[in-house]
Amino acid sequence: MFNLFRNKKLVKNTNPSQGQLIWERFCKNKMSMFALIMLSIIIFVAIFADVIVDFESKAIAQNVMARMEMPSAAHWFGTDNLGRDLFARVVHGARYSMIFGIVCTALALFGGCVFGATAAYFGGKIDSVICRIMDTFMCIPFMLLALSLVSAFGSGLRSMTIAMVIASVPSFTRMIRSIVLTVVRQDYIEAARSCGTSHVSIIFRHVLPNAMGPIIVNATMNVAGLILSAAGLSFIGMGIQPPNPEWGYMLSEAMPYMRLAPHLVVFPGLAIIITALCFNLLGDGLADAFDPKRRG
Repeated sequence: MFNLFRNKKLVKNTNPSQGQLIWERFCKNKMSMFALIMLSIIIFVAIFADVIVDFESKAIAQNVMARMEMPSAAHWFGTDNLGRDLFARVVHGARYSMIFGIVCTALALFGGCVFGATAAYFGGKIDSVICRIMDTFMCIPFMLLALSLVSAFGSGLRSMTIAMVIASVPSFTRMIRSIVLTVVRQDYIEAARSCGTSHVSIIFRHVLPNAMGPIIVNATMNVAGLILSAAGLSFIGMGIQPPNPEWGYMLSEAMPYMRLAPHLVVFPGLAIIITALCFNLLGDGLADAFDPKRRG
């Protein structure tokens, strides 16, 4: 009995699943693993920001007597020009930046999957119409399109989210269409069609799952770009409005005082750089792990 169990265990270990192989290759990339750990910490901080430090009394309440204090035991990152605790504002700012980047990417990815997979699957006139519409949007630079949409909808988190999703959908559509084109020609897709499976079922149950590798990689890297774009819009006053803490707007507030109190710029800037860099490193690691040439 023991030998039988050992043999089954041996067979199981020598025939790992595709997911296990991807995870093993990903774990070999030390920088990507470090990025994953750092992102896990940042996400944990964003989720439990209210537990770590109080929002109203630390991040919002002003204390003129404690303006622009340097980092100390009482204020780990110092205080800003209104006496608010900078550590509390950076911690709560993580919630806005992470939620914004992940939610916008998820919505844009869903729209890209619908349009891109539909265009590649049906082809013909449907493909031409969708591609020409997306080409029209992609003729406008991403940031200019987002800024125009925010100006039209009004500043704020909701308007910025809508603008970023609309601006991101065309690039996702083109990317997913190119990936799906290689999948729809496979024999199992033709077999599903011959069995009478509906088009929607084929797209979402057979086509997209087999194209998820490159899609996940691009989506991960897109989060970093959206976080930077959100910080840029907030920096010029078109994003999340005060007194809500957002890393880009914190940099904008700190600009007049950066020589007198450089810590006002350093900590929000480091938060943006580290988060964006970690998402890019994570995307690089996933790209290597999903690379078919490295399988085996």
